[in-house]
Amino acid sequence: MVMQDDETPDPAPGNQAIVDAQPTGPLMRLIGNQGVAFILVGGFNTVLGTAWFVAWQLTVGEQLGYHAAIVFGYLCNVVTAFCTNRYLVFRVRGRIFRDFWRFVVVNSGAFVINLALMTVAVSILGFTPIPSQLVITLFTAGVSFFGYRDFSFRRSASTDPSTPMKGK
Repeated sequence: MVMQDDETPDPAPGNQAIVDAQPTGPLMRLIGNQGVAFILVGGFNTVLGTAWFVAWQLTVGEQLGYHAAIVFGYLCNVVTAFCTNRYLVFRVRGRIFRDFWRFVVVNSGAFVINLALMTVAVSILGFTPIPSQLVITLFTAGVSFFGYRDFSFRRSASTDPSTPMKGK
């Protein structure tokens, strides 16, 4: 079945267990474009995550280094990022632990990329940590969108009763 981004599959006659493949979040309904909604939520989460990084860098960066500031900032921001993406952009129900696990996998992948690129930028190329983090964040945010959309919050039509049924 070919669907447009704003369409959801109709249940087969007599089969009410087929689920809504792509529920939409409030921002998606308001804005009409999931990419734009993600950018807005991602912008908020990026600013918050960057603020956490800067706060930790200024607090413990001299003693523990910029890697510690990245780790502490990540831990402070991951739950907020999950909730805002889950409820505002992708608006999925059920499977919260599976979704969170998948979110952490994608987010951790971006995190590892961030650590690696920061190491190259700061330790090898000699750039300062805060501007380096700002530039690298732009790259990792783009990669994250596709991981969240296509893996973390993906829903497909199935007979799995743990996913929301269309019309409920």
